[in-house]
Amino acid sequence: MKLMNEWKKDKWIRPFLKKYRRSMTLAIFLGGMTFVCAGALMYCAGYLISKAAMRPENILMIYVPIVLTRAFGIFRPVFQYAERLTSHRWVLKMTSALRVKLYCILEKEAVFLQGKYQTGDLLHLLSEDINGIQNLYLRSLFPTIVALLLYVVVTIGLGCFSLPFALVIALLIAFVLFFVPIYVLLYEAKNLEKQRSIQQELYATLTDNVMGVNDWILANRSGDYLKTHEQLEKEREKNAAAHQMRQRRRQFWLQLFFGMIVILMILWTSQAFQKVDPNRIAAFVLTVFPLIEAFMAVPNAIESLTEYKTSIVRLNQLPEESYAKELKEVNLSAPYTLSLDNVTFSYEVQRPLIKKVSLTIPSQQKVAILGRSGVGKTTLIHLLRGDLSPVAGKIELNGVAVTEFGDQIAQYIGVIQQEPYLFQTTILNNIRLGNEAATEDEVYEVLKKVGLYQRVQQLPNGIHTMMAEAGFGFSGGEQQRMALARILISQVPIVILDEPTIGLDPFIEEQIMSLFMRELSDRTVIWVTHHLQSIRLADRILCLQNGKITMDGSYDELMKSNEKFRQFVSFEKM
Repeated sequence: MKLMNEWKKDKWIRPFLKKYRRSMTLAIFLGGMTFVCAGALMYCAGYLISKAAMRPENILMIYVPIVLTRAFGIFRPVFQYAERLTSHRWVLKMTSALRVKLYCILEKEAVFLQGKYQTGDLLHLLSEDINGIQNLYLRSLFPTIVALLLYVVVTIGLGCFSLPFALVIALLIAFVLFFVPIYVLLYEAKNLEKQRSIQQELYATLTDNVMGVNDWILANRSGDYLKTHEQLEKEREKNAAAHQMRQRRRQFWLQLFFGMIVILMILWTSQAFQKVDPNRIAAFVLTVFPLIEAFMAVPNAIESLTEYKTSIVRLNQLPEESYAKELKEVNLSAPYTLSLDNVTFSYEVQRPLIKKVSLTIPSQQKVAILGRSGVGKTTLIHLLRGDLSPVAGKIELNGVAVTEFGDQIAQYIGVIQQEPYLFQTTILNNIRLGNEAATEDEVYEVLKKVGLYQRVQQLPNGIHTMMAEAGFGFSGGEQQRMALARILISQVPIVILDEPTIGLDPFIEEQIMSLFMRELSDRTVIWVTHHLQSIRLADRILCLQNGKITMDGSYDELMKSNEKFRQFVSFEKM
């Protein structure tokens, strides 16, 4: 019932059923024909063996069974291959589209999701939930529907020979198709949910601890981390082993149950065809065996529905796919003006982080945004780039809402982060990240501007020197200069500096910020920081406090008119 309720609200899977309904119907038909051919093959083979054992006078007397045996022997693998090709093709196309949808949502809503989910949860979404949806069809839906169709065919077929016996067999098979799956679903639901929660916890703890592995080592507690992870892993393996043991026991009893059906089939055919056509005894009995494979798959298929329900629920809890709307081509020209009009944003409905902020940042202005950690400075950056949409109000660049730009925003707004990442490739490729079409001469030119030309020239292969992962071998200040080189070569008119000098000593910070302001003199700069080192370099200083702009002015203006700002400056100098 819960699965049906979730299914009615589903916005991830149901749309694809209509889109691929023909492929799905064809896959089910081919799956049914595979077992029909398998049963017919065994019927003809059994009849042929019995007929041949009676030493017919002429080969022509068993020619038809020989031809049919060959034909069904060919058709069965052909139908099976076609079914696998059809079902896997459309299921993989569907899951491919689901993965694209999921990645786009994760990219677009990364900041929001990071506050709501752990990295391990997101990894679980990417690896487990999409695979779960894929298996929902390949391991649950298709086998169940095919088995039900065969159930109807078998019942009708036996009814043509003996209605009482057909009803008996129908009741016995119904026990496997309906009663056993319901019992298994109710009994195994909690066990499967526990197994899934352990797997999810493993993802969460593993990613968390891997990212903080250096701290575990420095605290001399790496053994504790390994012990905790091994305990979870053992618990998962213990639950999985217990689940497999229960499955084996269930399979064993089902095999015995179908063995009883085979015996009943022998007894019935012996009475029904002993005098009429004894060759049909083996034919009917052997037909049961390929059908057993189809019917026995149903309990395991139904058992997994709880797992798939969890995947559907988790996927439908994600934000709407805001990326899906068509984005227009945006072509702006200088000057570039950023404007915020009564912008409000909140991760939680009852606690807005940004409250009715309005301001205008004209072209080429250097703006510093102050505020202690946690007041929403980084959130404001994501709003300015359109990575987040305001709850109320609007943010526009030259009159166009920044949320309408999509990936085109990178042509207008660039960001230098606290810790810019340098990849394990050449210096040339690292700088070309800002502009793939840049020539080597242009790269050398920006290296001169950021003060890295001599440093790079001293390297064995110059700009073709391979950098170590994460830029190891280059100091923090040099990494920031590399980041500035990327921005300079990209020619973006607006640059956001997200506390780029954090962790640097005051002398290096002064050098880096002076370099930034000098080389970005012809561009708009929005500098986010929480301390006042080099703050004089900004044309305009804003202070974000309790979600609102509480100060706005130049350094000299605020020093003259704002007591709180003077206190900030005096504290900074202490």
